[in-house]
Amino acid sequence: MNDDLRIDGPPDAATTIVLAHGAGAGMDHEFLATFAQGLAAVGLRVIRFEFPYMAARRRGERRPPDRLPVLQQRFADVAAQGGPPTALVLAGKSMGGRVATTIADDLGVAGVVAIGYPFHPPRQPEQLRTAHLVNLRTKTLILQGERDPFGTRAEVAGYSLSAAIAIEWFADGDHSLVPRKSSGHTAASHLRRALDSAAAFVRCVTG
Repeated sequence: MNDDLRIDGPPDAATTIVLAHGAGAGMDHEFLATFAQGLAAVGLRVIRFEFPYMAARRRGERRPPDRLPVLQQRFADVAAQGGPPTALVLAGKSMGGRVATTIADDLGVAGVVAIGYPFHPPRQPEQLRTAHLVNLRTKTLILQGERDPFGTRAEVAGYSLSAAIAIEWFADGDHSLVPRKSSGHTAASHLRRALDSAAAFVRCVTG
């Protein structure tokens, strides 16, 4: 196992989750670390990694996100270190979740968990990133805030998505599931529910 990974949870866990970061923050971002540690706390093994452009940024280089084929290859390479595909779940925040859904069928993994799926760029609802989701075969759980600028509940309701995809909505949540104080909900309660849902999903798809 490479030393450029972050691994949480028991090394002998029956299931491994490979967790990818979003476009703007790396594997040590507070949200991703908290999510990984929350899953590890219930006995799941979680591997975090960085895409090449983010690793370059860590070294002080200014790099835009890599093109999709590069992102896919890096994700697949890390997934290959995680164990047999039937005991493997791909997961990711935003862009990381999108990449996971593009390779899941080919890798034959047990499932995908996407946190804040980027259905379209903010304020550009016509630029959909859903074509591959129509025929996705891998069981997928999307955890989405109702007011996520990358895809609100009202917008997503009109999309044609595979029956393999389940979406769990978080009241008044933004791209990181965080609600406004005025909503009566809290970021902490949404995070707990997201972790509970993700863990239950992983256990379901891996048997």
